[in-house]
Amino acid sequence: MAAKIDLTLDCADARLLAEFWKSALGYVDEPPPAPFATREEWLAQFDLPEGESVDDGAWLCDPDGAGPRLAILKVPEPKTPKNRLHIDVRVPGHGSAGERWARIKAESERLVRAGGSVLQVFDGHHVVMADPEGNEFCVAAAAA
Repeated sequence: MAAKIDLTLDCADARLLAEFWKSALGYVDEPPPAPFATREEWLAQFDLPEGESVDDGAWLCDPDGAGPRLAILKVPEPKTPKNRLHIDVRVPGHGSAGERWARIKAESERLVRAGGSVLQVFDGHHVVMADPEGNEFCVAAAAA
């Protein structure tokens, strides 16, 4: 059996990035682990450093259970180097190359309105973008 993976993004503002990635991926807030009713209740079991709160993290999941979970955690240091691993947002749908490219462009424009920015466009293939904190990702067509 293959291993399952979760992805974790370090950040300065977990709430900001959680809202962006929920929009980008169609994810939802992941419920707290059983038997806890809230994330606050779950976090209370840990000895968190003074000043840290539930707002310093966000846990997201694919509502269909297909994609990896995404944890977004506040860290004290700023992002400095280029990502060595990035997310590819795959736009669904089939059709001609022109139709697929139109969907990629429309999705990248939607993500700009959600707070992302375009870094580079590879016409007809994919768009390299950054989330509100500069984490790079690509928007491309889903595999056929």
